[in-house]
Formats: sequence, structure tokens, C-alpha cells
Amino acid sequence: MNGFDKYIPFVPQPIQNRTWPDNTIKEAPIWCSVDLRDGNQALIDPMNVEEKLLLFHTLVDIGIKEIEVGFPSASETEFHFLRTLIEDNHIPDDVTIQVLVQARPHLIRRTFEAIEGCKHVIFHFYNSTSTLQRKVVFHTDVAGVQKIATDAAKMIYEMSQPMIQAGADIRYEYSPESFMGTEMDAADKICDAVMTALHADADHRVILNLPTTVENCMPNQFADELEYFIRNLPGRDRAIISLHPHNDRGTGVATTELGLLAGADRVEATLFGNGERTGNVDMVTVAMNMFTQGIDPELDFSKINKIRDVYERVTKMHIGERQPYVGELVFTAFSGSHQDAINKGVQYMKESETGKWEVPYLPIDPADVGRDYEPIIRINSQSGKGGTAFIMAQNFGFELPKAMHPEFGTIVQEESERIGHELQPAHILDLFKREYLQIHGPYRLTKRNFQEQHQDEDSQVTFSGTLECNGTTFTVSGEGNGPIDAFFNAIHGQEMDRYTFVDYKEHAINTGSDSQAVAYIHLRTPDNTDVFGVGMDHNISMASIKGVLSAINRAKLLEQRQ
Repeated sequence: MNGFDKYIPFVPQPIQNRTWPDNTIKEAPIWCSVDLRDGNQALIDPMNVEEKLLLFHTLVDIGIKEIEVGFPSASETEFHFLRTLIEDNHIPDDVTIQVLVQARPHLIRRTFEAIEGCKHVIFHFYNSTSTLQRKVVFHTDVAGVQKIATDAAKMIYEMSQPMIQAGADIRYEYSPESFMGTEMDAADKICDAVMTALHADADHRVILNLPTTVENCMPNQFADELEYFIRNLPGRDRAIISLHPHNDRGTGVATTELGLLAGADRVEATLFGNGERTGNVDMVTVAMNMFTQGIDPELDFSKINKIRDVYERVTKMHIGERQPYVGELVFTAFSGSHQDAINKGVQYMKESETGKWEVPYLPIDPADVGRDYEPIIRINSQSGKGGTAFIMAQNFGFELPKAMHPEFGTIVQEESERIGHELQPAHILDLFKREYLQIHGPYRLTKRNFQEQHQDEDSQVTFSGTLECNGTTFTVSGEGNGPIDAFFNAIHGQEMDRYTFVDYKEHAINTGSDSQAVAYIHLRTPDNTDVFGVGMDHNISMASIKGVLSAINRAKLLEQRQ
């Protein structure tokens, strides 16, 4: 591939004794949604007012307390939306709206008109400071872009004072756009000057929003930049350090997490990463990553499907099947080894009654985000025995004994290969019924009778019945310490007596209002082949006998096929 040599490599910020690699994220940052601005301007068809209101209230319900609602000086639609929010009382008292404006006087004046009457506002202004933008766009030096920023800061401070004195809560935010591509000493100098122009102090902190406007370095290099910037910023206590990562290199989440390690306090993001070009950082992923580490993200994604549906409705965009935490397939395993581990993890959780989530391959409990368990394991030709057993237990209540998993798993896999696509749970249940429960020959029990006697702790069961095979009818009877033992003694001397009993398992199963017993029987044939049968009946003794007959009949059919 030619052409790589025309690109200028990123020059890392030298830093001594960096500390961020030893830090850990211990609490949620301040969250700010920019869905209604960044996510909106990136759409082929921007949202209308109705759609914006739906998304705004969804963001509020999630628990986001700072919401950038748009660029009110950019168009009448943006201006009208903000006025609708204010005049129709859509903004809760504990939510602060944020408005964005370029550092240009006429746009600043228009923005102040738009926020009139709002209780809580973050006034966010910006200008680009990077070496590339200074050279290509502004044709100026650091002093030139600093003057643009401080002139705007002074104007905003002066225009806000009457509104503040009238009771409005107005805070200031400044973004040195393309921060990642700015020399850090220059960024410190510009931001210091802006904070001074805004009369910032420890009680009136300015949000310094540091955008990776175009992601042009690795996340660890950005963390170095950020730690250097914070170390050398005069009056760090005057600032709230905010991140605004984009995703040009596909590392927006990592940039955010390493930025928090390097000292950031706040994150601007969109719900599912929508935004210009490759998008903004994905708020859901960053927040849920914290959740998996036992950290409260202070956001509510317990109804993730509903949030996704609103997002897709208002943006007209589709969330991919592999999008972390929300995509259709993110909690789904097709691989046999993965399915087996998940199945064992779920069983371990039940048996151990642990209060911790300990299921391999699933970073979170899907129920925590309102997802169903049904699609966790889906069956195709790549699936294995554990996945099939999980489907039978989770969807239909059949707890197949472990020794039976390979046999039924092979049956299901062969069916998937035959039809060439994924098997739905109902199809798997039909296979189970056909293979185990609907086997009615060659041996068929036409009459049966059980009698049970108890003496002290011992019991004695007598079985008598009539069997039919290929038109021949014969009567059998026997005694034993249980129904299975009595039945095997009854068929002693018959051709059916060739099979060795190995094990059985039984449990109750509830299919709608019809509660029945299910028995799994494990037999071994004369040539040392394991075979299984399943019986269901309202009477547990009859469920066991049906299971034995199922196993014997299956063994006979397998012999015939060979």
C-alpha cells in the first residue's frame, strides 16, 4: 500500500515520572451528553423538535445531569428547540443545559438571547488552537488564537453578569478545539488566560473541555499529554478538567478511560458513540465498563433496549449487532466451548448461591440492562453440548444430566448442519421430543400396575404389566426396591434384558398448568454403547418406566440404522 510516507507522525509529549499508569478509576465522572448537538449535526436528516424532545427526556430519565442541547446561534431550528425547552418547562431543576458557540461576538450575542429565562446553563465556547489549524485556517500564532479566546471570555463574562444577578446559574466552559494537536505548554497558557478572563477561582471553576477533536495519537500518548497539561496548569483548583473524545482511530473508549486515570473529572459523550466522522466516545460503553468493575456509573441503563429503540427512532441509525452491551448478539455465544462454560457458570451460580457474578464469557448479567436470557446461547453448526443443555434448561425446564449432553448435542449439531442455519429454541425442543419422548416402538407398554409396600425404612415395589413388540404380546412381573429395579426384574429373561442400567435423574417440570415428572435413564448396550431415554408422566414411577422404554427403544432403532 503506497502513500504512507506523506503522513506526519504524532510527536509525543515528553513527560517525566508519569503517574497515571498506577491509578485506577474509583468513581463515576461528571457526565455530559452531547447527543443533541454532536449526535444531531452528524445525521443525514437532523432531528426535528419532537424527536429532540423525546431524546432529551430519555437522557433525563437515564440520570444525565448536564445535557448539551445544541448550537442555538447556528439555525432557527436549534434556537427554537432551546426556547421550547425553556418556555414549556421541560428542564428539571436538577438538570443543567449546555449551549455551544464559537468564539465570535455576533454568535455569542445570539446565544445569550436563546438562554434567556433558563435556570441552569453551561455557556460553552471554543476556538481551535492546534498547530495545524493555526497554520492552515487562522494564519496566526499562539498569541493570536489566545486573543480570540480571551476576547470571547471577557465578552461572555460581562454579558452574563446581569443574568446571574437576576438569579440565573451560569457556568462557563472553554474548549481549546483540537487540543490533542496543540503544544501542551501553549494549551496551558491559553487556558490560564481564559480562566483569568472569566474570574475563575476555587468556588467558581471553569470547565476546561479538552477535545480529541481528531484522534491522532494512541490513548497512552493522550494520557501523557493530559497529565503534563494538568501538572503545569496554573491554578488547577480553578478548573474542572473535561474530556471530549472522538473515535477516528477506534480508541475513543480507551482514550477516555486513560484520560480519567490522568486526572480528568468529566466526560462529554453520546449514548452509542454517534457523532461526526467515526463518532464521539460511546457513553454506554464507558459507563458499563465501570459497572463491570463494581463502580456505580450513576447512570441508569437498566432498560437498554428501550433506550436503543428511542435512539434508532430519532437518529434513523442502526446499532450494530456487536455494539458493546446493547447489540443483539453481544451476550450470545455460538461457540460450543463458550456455551459449555456459560452453562456451567449459570449452574455454579445456582448451586453456590454466590452473591457475585461468576459466569465465564459474560462480563455482566444481561438482566442488569434489561436483556432476556433467552438469546444468550444460540445454536448453529458451531455449537456444542453445553449450549444445547442450556437452551433446554433455560427455555423449557429440562435439566439434562451431564452425561447426556454429548448425545443430544450431537443430534442438534447434525440437524443444524443439515438445514444450514441457526436452530431456534422451539426447533430444538421438537428435536428432543421426537428423539426421546415420542419413541413408541418397537416395545410398547399396554398395561401396567404398581404396588408399593413399606416396612420401617425399607420399601418393596411390585410391577406387573403387558408389553407388545412387533405384534407379539407378553406379560411380565417383578419386584424390587424401586420402580426401575422392579421393572428390570420383571423383564429378566426377555430380549429387553440385554441392557445394563447405569444411572437416572428425575425432577418436576412445569409446562404451563400441567406439572409433570421427567426421568432421564442412562443404559449401556451389550457392545458398551451409552444410550439415554426420557420419560414424562404425572406419576414419577411411570415417568421412570417410560424413560427405560425410551432408552431401550432408541437402542433398538440405533441398531437397525447401523
